[in-house]
Amino acid sequence: MFLPLKSSLRSLVRAAMLGSIAVFHMAGSAQDNVGDESTVRYPADYFAEYNPVTAQDMLDRIPGVGNTGGSGGGGGPPRGFSGGPGGPGGGNPASGGRGLGSGSGGNQILINGKRTAGKNNQTSGQLDRITSSQVNYIEIIRGTSGALDVRGSGQVINVVLFEELSTTSTAYESSITRYLDHELKPGGSLSVSGQTGGLSYVVNASANPGYDNNIAKENSRLGDYSLNDLVREDRIRKQTTYEFSSNLDYQFSANSSARINALYGENDNSTKVRRLTTNLRVTPNTVNEDREAIPVEQDNWEVGGDYEFLTAGGDRFKLLFISNEANAGSTRERFQVLANGTERKNLFLETASVTRERIVRGSYTFDAFAGQDIEVGAERAQTILDSNLALGLASTTGTPSAAVGGLVPQLVANGNSSVEEIRYEPFAIHNWVLNPRMSLETTLLYETSEISQTGDVTNKRDFDFVKPKLDFRFDLNPQLQLRGTIEKEVRQLTFADFVASNDDQDEDSNTQAGNANLRQQWLWKYEVSGEYRLPNDTGVADAAVYYHQHHDVIERIDVSTSPTLLESANGNIGDGTAYGLRLNASVRMRMINLPNLLITQSLSVQDSKIEDPFLGIDRRFQFDARGFNSMGFRHDLPQWRMNWGGRWMNRHDGNNKRYDIDDIELVAGDPRANLFVEYVDPRGITYRLDVNDVDNTLGCRERQRFLGRISSGIIEEIEDRCSGSGRSLAFKVNGTF
Repeated sequence: MFLPLKSSLRSLVRAAMLGSIAVFHMAGSAQDNVGDESTVRYPADYFAEYNPVTAQDMLDRIPGVGNTGGSGGGGGPPRGFSGGPGGPGGGNPASGGRGLGSGSGGNQILINGKRTAGKNNQTSGQLDRITSSQVNYIEIIRGTSGALDVRGSGQVINVVLFEELSTTSTAYESSITRYLDHELKPGGSLSVSGQTGGLSYVVNASANPGYDNNIAKENSRLGDYSLNDLVREDRIRKQTTYEFSSNLDYQFSANSSARINALYGENDNSTKVRRLTTNLRVTPNTVNEDREAIPVEQDNWEVGGDYEFLTAGGDRFKLLFISNEANAGSTRERFQVLANGTERKNLFLETASVTRERIVRGSYTFDAFAGQDIEVGAERAQTILDSNLALGLASTTGTPSAAVGGLVPQLVANGNSSVEEIRYEPFAIHNWVLNPRMSLETTLLYETSEISQTGDVTNKRDFDFVKPKLDFRFDLNPQLQLRGTIEKEVRQLTFADFVASNDDQDEDSNTQAGNANLRQQWLWKYEVSGEYRLPNDTGVADAAVYYHQHHDVIERIDVSTSPTLLESANGNIGDGTAYGLRLNASVRMRMINLPNLLITQSLSVQDSKIEDPFLGIDRRFQFDARGFNSMGFRHDLPQWRMNWGGRWMNRHDGNNKRYDIDDIELVAGDPRANLFVEYVDPRGITYRLDVNDVDNTLGCRERQRFLGRISSGIIEEIEDRCSGSGRSLAFKVNGTF
């Protein structure tokens, strides 16, 4: 039934490519909505024909900014599609970022020129909660300025609300999602936003399903390529995420304002696993059945706020704080199902962790000379992880204990530890408007930190880094902007790598070792990019080339304590390089008389190089794909109060590997497509249908296990595994009153 759909998608891809070529030939030198500056403004009446309900609906109609692929909810990508940790540049990327910092690449979203003082409760999350009637205009800021609340190499999106609007608006959404195994899961949210006097507020409560039924099949052969076994696994996760958040903004006066943000969430879930292993080495084949029960309890909260004061001379003082905590605990029990129907427990694995972060940041911005301003300040961040792990196995030696489910307790090195980092970061940022067409932003940060670990392992180390950055922008004309960036970046350490943890990716291994001697991975980033805004609001095209010099890259290293007991952990393996090209285009199909058809295309190609610590060969970074490409479209039909669209995504597979002490993993995934259709009735109620993972895509992994270290070259087993969660349908109704 999907053959016509695939044909239609191929036709759209061809139309997009031809359309983009035609647009570049038609491009002139004027653009109506730009004016003499690099900032692009979209007033509220620009979106009127699209019947938007929320601020996010408005943003989705802006070329180069909006989302054409639908909500993306309901099911998520299949396992293996993302290609594992890392990405362009590989290594172990930041988990949540280091504190707040002074800015980063990519699009930044502000509301009334301010960002939310939060890491889990972010500004972008408010856009679905703000009604379109509250939005005065949206501006895309392509330049840099000390007046901005964020800094970075990307563009800034500022959603400006009506100041004089004194009213309350309620937005609601209800949904039902049908999964491939016919499960139906409800969801919904309720938001209240408004303004009274100097107080603006957004309060939201939501419950969203996270159900997943992942089916995996694995074929295994021995080193001589004879048949070994066949594994079929059915993993069902039942989850609902409950979340309450609030964002308050109070304007004391024209020069003084404060914001308070809070969030609380619960994400409890339970997972059940049924695994059938067919032994192909014997005739007749025998089948072994395992069952796992994995209840998980998770909750998190965050409180953040900031105060800003503007002096009569235009100087700005800002103080910001964030405090958050995440708690997670799980108990994994595995049972072997015997022939007589009884069960025998053979694994008990209990993990618990508490992660806390406290950040305070202060800054002062002032005009130094004409066209120049300076921001000076400092940030202090404290991050703490308390981690505990208990392992019990069915063993004929040792004394069973109720603490590990009646099995025999096992000693796990570094299983109970506390890791703490205290970091200070003074900074200075100089913003210089050289002339109306050129600007230069210079940043200098000094980072000093202390990382200590107590419990099963005791260790303490000090680090310091000087982190400069240069960001130059040149507007050749209001449509064409060139950018150049040089930056030294220090990546966040993942504290879970310091301690022993559950290994849920390998049935032959219950735990992964921790490494108390990790150092931060850091790199020099060089990037040149350009953005061209096509005339008459036809669209945007941009391109970027980058080169990264990585130091102390974090991947797998040998931490074995004996020649017969091989163990590996995440550790620093040395220096490497990464480089690549990114191309993006977002074009309205005016050249074929379809101005309300927005086509988006993106393409990236990349490569990397580092010396493998196990084999001594040059290779790519772990799980570093060759690139990524996607194509999306959104077609508005104002006369019918409808719009529809979709997105097709594909990762460039090939040599996408991870090297470990005794195995090598190769991952690959099918292309993935999402579709949606939406109708807005005259009352402003939106009805939407999302089809996620249209083609029931699979993510696949080939694991080569070696006899001893991989350097031995003796293959013991080859596992070929593919898994997927399948198509899901989500129907949503939302509106305001």
